[in-house]
This record gives sequence, structure tokens and C-alpha cells, in this order.
Amino acid sequence: MASALKNLSQYDESTMPSAEGMRFGIVVAEWNAHITHALYEGCYETLLKHGALEANIHTVQVPGSFELPTGAKLIASRHSLDAVICLGCVIEGETRHNEYINNAVALGLTNLGIVSGIPFIFGLLTPNNEEQALDRAGGKHGNKGVEAAVTAIRMGALKQEMSNSKSKIGYS
Repeated sequence: MASALKNLSQYDESTMPSAEGMRFGIVVAEWNAHITHALYEGCYETLLKHGALEANIHTVQVPGSFELPTGAKLIASRHSLDAVICLGCVIEGETRHNEYINNAVALGLTNLGIVSGIPFIFGLLTPNNEEQALDRAGGKHGNKGVEAAVTAIRMGALKQEMSNSKSKIGYS
């Protein structure tokens, strides 16, 4: 079980591509702000740590996690980006609202990525309770914002690599 690991956000820094020259969008849900802002801090600091410039990181806030795909589309339409990171937290409650929101966000971001060719990174926490969320927003299990930034850098590097390549997927 993944939660048995001490820190899920550990990664091999020696294999990380540089984020120098890359441009990122970050979309942060305001709902559960004490959690999502901790995710944002981990994400932002990781991008800077790997060479991204502050001027190349564009951030917007949206009311809740359900609005992440729309916010992601809007920020990608406004800036030329290598990846868009979406950060939110939907805590399971007494109803199944979390299932609907989580699935809608996942599907929305997947569709945006496929249609646009821009990586849209799923940084949505889907915990059973607030304690689990805090454990994954800088607590004992690391910070999923860090993981989302690492994924964005790696996917941004892949996007750049594939953009410079002559071969394409599909018919020649």
C-alpha cells in the first residue's frame, strides 16, 4: 500500500531535466485553501529549484476543483506553455460528490491534453479525510505539489523533445 511509504514525493534529482526556459501554468483551487496552497508552495518551489524562472510561471485561482479544467484551458489559451499543473483537493464526504468531481477533473484534463498536445498535470488530492490530505500536502507522506511539478517538468521536456523530432505518431 502506497501510504505505508514515509515520503511519496521522493525522486531522483539526477535524472531530472532542467526546467530552464520552460513555461508553466499553475491552476489552484481555492476550496480547501489551507491544503491547496501548501500544494502550490511545494509545486512552485520545485519548479524554481529545477531552473524555471518566476516570470515563466503563471498562476490562477479557481473557486473549486471542479473548475480546474476550465481554468487550465483559459491559462493555456492566454500563454504559450510547456505544461499546466492543476492543484486541488476533494475530501470524501457524506455524499458521492467527490467521485463525480474527481472523475470530471480527470476526464477534463485528459481531454485537454489530448486535444491540445500540452501536458495537463493532475495534482488533485482525493483523500478520505482532512488528515490524509494534510499528510499529502507537506505532511508525513510528502507533498503532491512537488510530484505534480516533477511530472510537469518531465512532460514539458518530452513535449519539447517531440516538437523538435521529425517523426510523428500516426501516418507519415
